[in-house]
Amino acid sequence: MEIIEQIAVSDTDTEAMSRLTEREREILKLIFDGRCSSEVAHTLSVSKRTVDFHLARAYMKMGVSNRFQAFKRAVELGIISS
Repeated sequence: MEIIEQIAVSDTDTEAMSRLTEREREILKLIFDGRCSSEVAHTLSVSKRTVDFHLARAYMKMGVSNRFQAFKRAVELGIISS
């Protein structure tokens, strides 16, 4: 039974990672580098609201609700290294 659960988690991980857009990944990486939403917005020449929108969408796709959970999940998915 454990093998089936591991396969299901792997399928979920692959799906979550593939559903993230390139922009969402880029913003996540900048946030995890220690930048706040305003700094990311300035770096990418977009509004803070746009950054927050992309973060919210990424959180939803990753099944998390805050930056700490998102960081942990991104490490698990291999989006970033710890």
